Amino acid sequence: MATYVLVRHKVRDYTTWKPVYDADLPNRVKADLTEKHLLRGIDDTNEIFILFEAGDLSLAKGFVESPALRETMEKAGVIGRPDVHFLSDNT
Repeated sequence: MATYVLVRHKVRDYTTWKPVYDADLPNRVKADLTEKHLLRGIDDTNEIFILFEAGDLSLAKGFVESPALRETMEKAGVIGRPDVHFLSDNT
C-alpha cells in the first residue's frame, strides 16, 4: 500500500517560488517524500498542486508540521496555509 501527500497552496509568483522549492529538495528527501506531480492551475498559474509519495508517513507528517518548512514557504511567497491531505491507494 502506497501513501501519498497532496498539497495545494497559492503563491505570490511562481517564478519566485520555484527556485526556493527546488532548493528545499534535500529536506524532502530526508522526509522520504518523492515528488510524483507538480501541477499549476490553468486559470490561476500561481495555484500549485504537488503530489508526493511518502515512504514513511510519520516522517512526512513531521516535515509538513515543521517550523523549517513554514519558514521556507514564507520565503518562497506562499500565501496563507496550504491544504495538505494524506492519502493511500488501498481501494
